[in-house]
Amino acid sequence: MHQKQIANTIKKYAATGLFCLFFTFNSWAHASPTILVLGDSLSAEYGLPRGSGWVGLLNQEIQKQGSAWAVFNASISGETSSGGLTRLPTLLKSKEPKIVFIELGANDALRGLTIEQTKNNLQKMIRLSKQAGAKVLLFGMQIPPNYGQQYTKQFRELYPALASQEDIQLLPFFLDGVAQHKELFQADNIHPNVAAQAILFKNVWGAMAPYQSLVLPKK
Repeated sequence: MHQKQIANTIKKYAATGLFCLFFTFNSWAHASPTILVLGDSLSAEYGLPRGSGWVGLLNQEIQKQGSAWAVFNASISGETSSGGLTRLPTLLKSKEPKIVFIELGANDALRGLTIEQTKNNLQKMIRLSKQAGAKVLLFGMQIPPNYGQQYTKQFRELYPALASQEDIQLLPFFLDGVAQHKELFQADNIHPNVAAQAILFKNVWGAMAPYQSLVLPKK
C-alpha cells in the first residue's frame, strides 16, 4: 500500500512538472512580439533562394540588433487584397502581431477588381489590424500605364489617401529605386531579383522608422 502511494505521488508530480514545462514553453513561444507581413509575390520570395528576400533581410537585421521580435511572413504569390482580407482574421488571432505590414493590391488589376473594391479591402484590413491592437505599415504600390491613365492615377493615389484617412504609416512606393532599373528584375521583367532585395529592405526599414523604437532594444 505504501509503495502504491509513492508511485501515485511520483505520477502526480511528474504530470505537474510536465504541465509546468508545457506552460512555460507555451508562454515562451508567444512571448516574442511579432511583425506580420501580409503580401504577394514581391514579399513571398518568388523566384528567389529561400531566405534571400527583403523579409529575410529584415528578420536578420532585427536579430543582429539583439531584438526579441520575430517576423512572420504570410505572403503568397498571386495574392490579392480580397485574399489577404479573407486570411487576415485567422492570422491576427493565431500570431497576435504587434505590427502588420500590408503589401497588397498590385494583383487586383489583373483579377479585375475595381479601385473601390481594392480600397475597401485594404481599409478593412487596416481596421481589423488596429482593432487587434497592431500598428500598421501600408506599402504604396503602382501599376503600369497600360491599365489606362485614369485607373493608374487612381490606383497610385489610393495608398496615401488611405494612410492619411486611417492615420497609419505609409511606405510611399515599395519599389522605389527598383522599378526604374531593368537589371534589378528577373527574366519575367515583373519580379525583383536578389540584387533588388537590399533596396526593398532599405525602403521598408526607412518607412518603419516610427516603429523602430518598439522593435529594437534600448541602448
